[in-house]
Amino acid sequence: MEILALLLFISIFLLILYGYPVAFTLGGISVLYALCFLDPGTFTALPPRIMGVMSNYVLLAVPLFVFMGIMLEKSGLAESLLEAMAMLFGGLKGGLAVSVVIVGALLAASTGIVGATVVTMGLISLPTMLKRGYKPELATGAIAASGTLGQIIPPSVVLVLLGSVMNVSVGQLFAAALLPGLLLVAGYIIYIIILAKFRPEFAPGMPESEVTAFRREGFWGKVLKAFLMPLFLIIAVLGSIFTGIASPTEAAAVGAFGAALLTVLQGKFSWEVLKVVSRETTHLTSMVFVILMGATVFSFVFREMNGDVYLVNLIRASNLSPMGFLALVMIVVFIAGFFIDFIEIVFIIVPVVAPIFVELNIDLIWVGVLLGLNLQTSFLSPPFGFSLFYLKGVAPPEITTAHLYRGIIPFVLIQLLFLLVLILFPGLIYVLVK
Repeated sequence: MEILALLLFISIFLLILYGYPVAFTLGGISVLYALCFLDPGTFTALPPRIMGVMSNYVLLAVPLFVFMGIMLEKSGLAESLLEAMAMLFGGLKGGLAVSVVIVGALLAASTGIVGATVVTMGLISLPTMLKRGYKPELATGAIAASGTLGQIIPPSVVLVLLGSVMNVSVGQLFAAALLPGLLLVAGYIIYIIILAKFRPEFAPGMPESEVTAFRREGFWGKVLKAFLMPLFLIIAVLGSIFTGIASPTEAAAVGAFGAALLTVLQGKFSWEVLKVVSRETTHLTSMVFVILMGATVFSFVFREMNGDVYLVNLIRASNLSPMGFLALVMIVVFIAGFFIDFIEIVFIIVPVVAPIFVELNIDLIWVGVLLGLNLQTSFLSPPFGFSLFYLKGVAPPEITTAHLYRGIIPFVLIQLLFLLVLILFPGLIYVLVK
């Protein structure tokens, strides 16, 4: 029976790689295995399990954060931020790339939607950076990397899903991930500044005359206005969670309302915008929850076949230390990210390994942040990094796939190095955790 559980896992993984829909593969193959190898009475426990997951209060945060992100995409906030940052850092060598990273971090802390951030910044900033003489590899790398910061900087849909699957506090995951996310932003900026210093032709500064023209009358007012709006939203959402005023789900509702309010203030709100945002939110949320339903069936059947017990015994028999097992999981997740989406990894791999981490007395909050950072690299890693696909879709014709692959490698290496730092110095994760 335990071997059949492993065959179930391998079958699903291979079929997803082959291109079959994730949700129906997870649920369908699991039901077939259960029909063939389990007692029919087992199925009576499945409907309550599915309803228990689907009615999970924490998961209400998913559609609310998605709504918030898509609404902010329509608000024009990213354009205002990028223009203001270009005014501030334009004269500095590498200043435009630094601006893109900072704006990416602010959008991550306000939206958490990777695709929207990458596409918006690609449309706005990539032509400008190329026009200013930036090397295509640096320009595309900075945009793709900063666009994925929404995976690790709260409020992050990934962290909400991880918290639900691992059965840990989403609020604590948010608090644990905030400082590592900001340190990763600092790592990106330091790399760009060092590169611009030693290879100034890669990232030239804007001419002084243009910077002066940029900083015309009302400059500081525009900068203040551009920063105040996202900061208001960030404080409203994260501040209410960290101070204990609201749960992550309640804070998500505050964020959704705040994003709509900011769109009104920007003069971009209309019934048509609301209809489009609601439709896109429903589409994305439905996709996540259908996959979650399939994943629940898979997890249920896998455990009924004693797959989790078998894996725990296998780890014990192999004499793998807790750190050895953690390293193995991180390598598997990193490699899986080359081929499958982060949602699939969260719902297929994480439920299998989470009980083993509990058995080995490894803190799941720490593991959750490490997994979040690792999953972020799945958006960047060639050949199937989704951020690279998003950016290629909006990039000018002269930007080739080779430019994207070469440009992202340094940023992936920075993330892997930072992942190692968090493994060696776990205290960084607990600074803000109460």
